[in-house]
Amino acid sequence: MSQREKIYLFDTTLRDGQQTPGIDFGVEDKIAIAKLLDEFGVDYVEGGYPGANPTDTAFFEKNRLKNAAFVAFGMTKRAGVSASNDPGVSALLQSQSDAVCFVAKSWDYHVDVALGITNEENLEGISASVEATVAARKEAMVDCEHFFDGYKANPEYAVACARAAFEAGARWVVLCDTNGGTQPAEVAQIVSDVIAAGIPGDHLGIHAHNDTGQAVANSLAAVDAGVRQVQGTLNGIGERCGNANLVTLIPTLVLKPLWNQRFVTEIDGEKLKQLTRISHAFDELLNRSPEPQSPYVGASSFATKAGIHASALLKDPKTYEHVEPETVGNQRKVMVSDQGGKSNFINELKRRGIDVAKDNPRLDRLISIVKEHEASGYAYEGADASFELLARRTLGRVPEFFKVDSFRVMVERRFDANGNLKTVSEAIVKVEIDGEAKMSVAEGHGPVNALDIALRKDLGKYQDEIEDLELTDYKVRILNGGTEAVTRVLIESRDQTGERWWTVGVSDNIIDASFQALMDSVTYKLLKIRKGG
Repeated sequence: MSQREKIYLFDTTLRDGQQTPGIDFGVEDKIAIAKLLDEFGVDYVEGGYPGANPTDTAFFEKNRLKNAAFVAFGMTKRAGVSASNDPGVSALLQSQSDAVCFVAKSWDYHVDVALGITNEENLEGISASVEATVAARKEAMVDCEHFFDGYKANPEYAVACARAAFEAGARWVVLCDTNGGTQPAEVAQIVSDVIAAGIPGDHLGIHAHNDTGQAVANSLAAVDAGVRQVQGTLNGIGERCGNANLVTLIPTLVLKPLWNQRFVTEIDGEKLKQLTRISHAFDELLNRSPEPQSPYVGASSFATKAGIHASALLKDPKTYEHVEPETVGNQRKVMVSDQGGKSNFINELKRRGIDVAKDNPRLDRLISIVKEHEASGYAYEGADASFELLARRTLGRVPEFFKVDSFRVMVERRFDANGNLKTVSEAIVKVEIDGEAKMSVAEGHGPVNALDIALRKDLGKYQDEIEDLELTDYKVRILNGGTEAVTRVLIESRDQTGERWWTVGVSDNIIDASFQALMDSVTYKLLKIRKGG
């Protein structure tokens, strides 16, 4: 087999994905997602627009990545000023990024209407911005916005914009289907035309939107035609109908012979086994339910209810599966003896430093408990610490650091001495440590905060170990309707080591669910110290 060419994977979840209605990442969210992507193996992580808002400016104060290139996004310089005197360009070059991705107009209609400048001024802005980035020793790339629509309207000018970026020294010239209406055959033809015009495919990228449901197909058509960088987002988030879904694109490139015989990516077969976990953990971070029919990673992706299908699957899974579910960290949901499920559990436990034999009866018990819990509303993909605690308890490996005998929460709404309406929360927690009973009382900003303060007020000999424990996020999801609904609470914690972990609680009482997650957070902190974390 001839040498395979590399496809570079560019993630823009933190920048373009943030355009999704209802999604607004804080700095801590961005740090967590960037780490997830960096460990997974994408080549580029685009983090946002330093200088445009406090969140992105803070995010780019230091380089957040160990493996991937950290990419800052922004506009090319304005007409009438030099790149060195443009504050937007300066913010990009001064940020702690490895690379800068400029967005540039490549449709003459937009140059005239949106920018109000001449076509020549736009080309000069592209060239000068790229040159300034190269001079600053950062990798330069240009997103040619509305490229495909621009090409259809004025092919000479669209290509001139791409050529200006390439000739100025851009490592990547990215062709963007910004409105998402271009069809795969059109993408293939236009990419071929651009390469024929003198811009090599190993310097071209594709950025597809999903407005006709074909962002993944358009991305693959572009690869077929010669581009070697693919842009997209986790779970396909993005404005309007979303962006090309990397969670679908990556396994297609890695697993399908049409692609893997010609191309290679940084994500190998071993890393790909993390795909389902990463996809579901990301959805939990967004506080939304994973789409069950998502390709490769959905809960229904390898499930069947049809009798003849189930019978055939039991004889040979290949009869109704296009890939083995284990290759993407998923599992089939029809087999009576769920070996796929068991191997997934073993892999997840091994990842956490827990070795367990496949024939260990406690492993079967753990699988049974997890399935029971998930049926009642727990979601362990997004609560890694709670899963590890449950696993270690079931396998008999967690000390009982403390025992909570009872807790009480009171919420009082009243007028204070100045006549202002106030809501006051007070919590009482009774714990037992080494047979010694302790009671702590605390007020807080809401019942959960009061419970958290009370629980951690006096843990005896463990008190010093939890001083640096900090709760950084709290998410609530109602799992069914009505005021008596079952509630899932997800809590994110961190400590001074920088490690972050998620814990989960489920109950028809929101306070009880919250307290379950709080107890798991504290217990995990104490456990990880003993693991050397």
